[in-house]
Amino acid sequence: MPSDDSYGDLLARFSGGDRRSTGEADAVAEDVEHGTVSAAHLVAAMASSADAVVRMRAADALEKATRAHPELLAPVREELLGLLETATQQELRWHLAQMTPRLSLTKAQKERAVASLKGYLDDPSSIVKTEALDALVALATADGRLAREVLPLLEEAIDSGTPAMRARARRLREGQASTPRE
Repeated sequence: MPSDDSYGDLLARFSGGDRRSTGEADAVAEDVEHGTVSAAHLVAAMASSADAVVRMRAADALEKATRAHPELLAPVREELLGLLETATQQELRWHLAQMTPRLSLTKAQKERAVASLKGYLDDPSSIVKTEALDALVALATADGRLAREVLPLLEEAIDSGTPAMRARARRLREGQASTPRE
């Protein structure tokens, strides 16, 4: 865990309020994009803060910063995969699912990610399930073997998911049908 003053300042920026608000996550995301806050500090906050609000806001800021700059995840790839496997907080899980397709993964790392994301399909949170399904489809777009594995998961979500999951799974399946396979 980082011990410098900037890390303490970062934690303070994320503190306060409740899980229904984003606090300074948008501003911190911009700071990450500009290089004034490190992705490593955000991952440390996600992994070790005792405050669920801080963990959630750190995940939100990192997810937002890496939409346009996925390369920022490269130095923290292993840590993110570890969190993907161990996180139990729903907000962390859905943000980790959103970031996973942005990672450049080896075959073994992709297998770890897929196993974790499949586990997320049993999460009580519909958002976690939906984001996990979305991430699995994104990972499968360039991997024919994985695409064959993910299609039945889409069909299952269409048949038995929440209304939001069914709608997303239908859209994802339509996108899958038009995506060329290896």
